Amino acid sequence: MSICPSSNLDPWADDQLVDPYEGYKELRALGPVVYLERHDVYAVVSHEAARQVLQNWEIFSSASGVGLSPTMNERGAGGVLTSDPPQHTPLRGVLNRQLIPPEVKRHRDALADRADRLVDAIVSEPFDAVEDLAVPYSVGVVGDLVGIPDDRRSQLVERAAAAFNTFGPDNQLSVDSRPLFSELFWSTKYELTPEVLRPGGWGREIYEAGEAGELEPDACPGLMLAYLWAGMDTTVNGIASAVSLFAEHPDEWLALRADPTLVLSAVREVLRFEPPVQRFARTTTATSQLDGVEIPDGSIVAILFGAANRDAAHYTDAERFDITRNPVDHLAFGLGIHRCVGAGLAQEEMAAVFAALVQRVESFEILDRQMRRNNALHGPSRLLVRCI
Repeated sequence: MSICPSSNLDPWADDQLVDPYEGYKELRALGPVVYLERHDVYAVVSHEAARQVLQNWEIFSSASGVGLSPTMNERGAGGVLTSDPPQHTPLRGVLNRQLIPPEVKRHRDALADRADRLVDAIVSEPFDAVEDLAVPYSVGVVGDLVGIPDDRRSQLVERAAAAFNTFGPDNQLSVDSRPLFSELFWSTKYELTPEVLRPGGWGREIYEAGEAGELEPDACPGLMLAYLWAGMDTTVNGIASAVSLFAEHPDEWLALRADPTLVLSAVREVLRFEPPVQRFARTTTATSQLDGVEIPDGSIVAILFGAANRDAAHYTDAERFDITRNPVDHLAFGLGIHRCVGAGLAQEEMAAVFAALVQRVESFEILDRQMRRNNALHGPSRLLVRCI
C-alpha cells in the first residue's frame, strides 16, 4: 500500500475555478489520488481511479451529498443526485423512462428546428454565445419538454448556477449562492405545481408518478430539480465552451464543416476537453483502497472530472482538442448508477446547435470572453463572438 501524496493546491480558489487545468496537471503528477490539505479531501485525478469511484456506489456513496459543505449536503439529501439504492432506484426509474434514447430521438427534429431558427436570428451580428445562444436554447428545450410556462423561466439558469456553487466548500461563492438556491427550491415546490405545469410535459408526468404510487409524493418537487438544476446550466456551459474551443481551434471547425458526420464525435470531444461539471464528491462508507492508496471510512472523495478527462495515461495527446478522437468513454457525464440521466438529451442539444452553426458560420472571432467562477461548473460567463 502506498502513501497518499498530499498537496496544498486549492481547486476551489478563484484562479483555479477560472482556469483549473495547470492545477490538474500538478495534481496528476503526484498520483491518481491526492490528499488536499486545505479541505481534508481526497482528490481523484486519474481516469482509471475516477472510473473505480463512480462505479462503486456502495463504498463511494452519494447519500451524504455530492458537495463539500456539510450544511448544504444535509439540505440536499434524498434527491436523485444525493441518494443511493434503494431510495435512488424509483427516482431514477421515472427519469429513465422520460429520457431513454427513443424518447429523446423523438424530439430530434424539434431540437434541430429550434437551433436553426435561433442561429439564423443571431449570426449576422456579434452575439454572446452564452446569453444569446446557449441560455435561450437550453432553457427553451428543457422548459418545453418539462412543461414550464414561459413566464416562469427567466431565473432558472441563474438559480441553477447558484445551486451548483453550493456543492463547493463553505467559501464565499457558496455562502453568497445559498439564497438563490433556496429560491430555486422554493419556486420548484410552491410555484411549479402540477396545476401550473403544462399537460403532457415531463413535469406533470413526475407528479402523476407520485399519484400512481411509483414515488413518494414528497419526492416529486425534488425530482423536478433534476431538470431545473442539472438539466439546463450544464448544457449552457457545454454549448458556450464549444463555441470558445472552435474559435481557438479554427482547423477543427473547418474539419467539422468539411465532414458534418463528425458532429457527435465533436460533441464528445468538447465534453472531454471542457467538462461542464468539473467536480462532484462522494463519501466513503468503509475504509477502502483506491489505486493502492488507503482512504479511511467517512472520508470525502472529490472526483475532478476535468483532470480525469485529460489524463495522458488514458488519452493519447490528452491536452490536444481533436474532434476526430471520438472519446466515447469520457467522464463528463459520470458513470455507473449516477451517470447523468440527461446525457443523451444534452448531446442531442449540442449536436443540433453544432449542425446549425456549421451550415452558416465559416469561422468564429472572439471579441470578449469572461470565465465564470463556480464551485462545480466551468465555462464562459460571457463570450462575445463575431461570425464569418
